[in-house]
Amino acid sequence: MKQVAVLLAPGFEEGEAIVTIDILRRLHIGVELVSCAESRAVVSYHDIPMVADATLAERLDTLYDAVVLPGGPQGSVNLAANKDVINFVAAHDAAGKFICPICSAAARVLAGNDLLKGRRYVCSGDLWKDVKNGEYVDAPVVEDGNLISGKGFGHVFDFAFTVAARLLGDEAPVRDHADHIYYRW
Repeated sequence: MKQVAVLLAPGFEEGEAIVTIDILRRLHIGVELVSCAESRAVVSYHDIPMVADATLAERLDTLYDAVVLPGGPQGSVNLAANKDVINFVAAHDAAGKFICPICSAAARVLAGNDLLKGRRYVCSGDLWKDVKNGEYVDAPVVEDGNLISGKGFGHVFDFAFTVAARLLGDEAPVRDHADHIYYRW
């Protein structure tokens, strides 16, 4: 079974995290919620408390098949400022694992720490204007090698289904599931 780490920093966008977690788990992809704070308890952008499965400190040496980075104005700032997060993402990227930022995470976390490496990406708003080490593409989801980026919460289903399809290596079960929940993907 494929394994995914969803990194939750204080202020994360809960819709982007929860929908992605839900879709991946429905498709029998293992998901571990990883708190990027001192405790497993993390409060979201809209003050919804969540309890992660583990802290990043407990999982620093674990290699997942994908790392999902939800956005959120404060969440992505907190991820970007955390050196353990940057090292964790860089190690997964170097190993060819999927790196999956959504919303502001591509610009703030990856570009802000020189991890885009010239790849094509999408992010929310006009954050792309300050990015120097990637090629912005205005689309709901952008794929470039092992980087899968999503524009934002309004496109979270497209993002989650794309991540699932790439992890499974097969779009058929993903399309079946999208149909099952009445979503055109």
